[in-house]
Amino acid sequence: MELLCKIGELSFKTDLRHGRDISLSFGPGGDNPSAFGIPSAKIAPIRIGDFVGSVDLGSGANCDVIEFCAHGNATHTECIGHITPTHENVGDCLHQIFFTADLITVQMENIKGESLITNSILKQIPDNRAEAIIIRTLPNDMDKRSREWSGNQPPYFHPEAILQLRNAGYLHLLTDLPSVDPEEDEGLLKAHHVWWNYPDAPRMQSSITELIFVADDIPDGRYLLNLSFPKIRSDASPSRPFLFPLIPV
Repeated sequence: MELLCKIGELSFKTDLRHGRDISLSFGPGGDNPSAFGIPSAKIAPIRIGDFVGSVDLGSGANCDVIEFCAHGNATHTECIGHITPTHENVGDCLHQIFFTADLITVQMENIKGESLITNSILKQIPDNRAEAIIIRTLPNDMDKRSREWSGNQPPYFHPEAILQLRNAGYLHLLTDLPSVDPEEDEGLLKAHHVWWNYPDAPRMQSSITELIFVADDIPDGRYLLNLSFPKIRSDASPSRPFLFPLIPV
């Protein structure tokens, strides 16, 4: 299925059959990355009296109960409600699912024994910016898909790097790291606050998507991003971003 779209004064086409999934999954046989010491997701048949929701156990249908924490179990998208006392939910903050997106690949810097993304990232941002920025970090080993990040000093973004991205006009940030902030920062979440410009002038319709994985064979460049998730009334939700190449016409 081909889609013709106009972005500004330029026209592009894309094939919706050839999207690339950049999400990570949780559950049996899934990727199951882990961060912040959050327990693994649990998926088990529901049990109500004598009823067990499992065909294997004699039921006519499978019916599972899922217990998870979006922030540490797999790819998830979060809204400003992640850092506010008013608990905005992600379903109300994002009003569309298609965005233009710039994919860039960055090498992290080592500062005082910690790996982080600095404001040198500005050198890799294209002049004509998209709505979303997708950041693939190096090294990009396949074990990143199921990595145990907890207690291993995962890389993060320097707040100045986040400020550069915000000032560049991006509304949506997608990263393969478990968080834009350090694992241990005494609850300050400085980079999150900078991204959402909270509390000074909150960016209510901006989002952060963490724990993605962008395969090496997906080249840097401009894409059409589909960012979909269930409408869960929480600050974050499991999500499934897809990338579609944009071909000028």
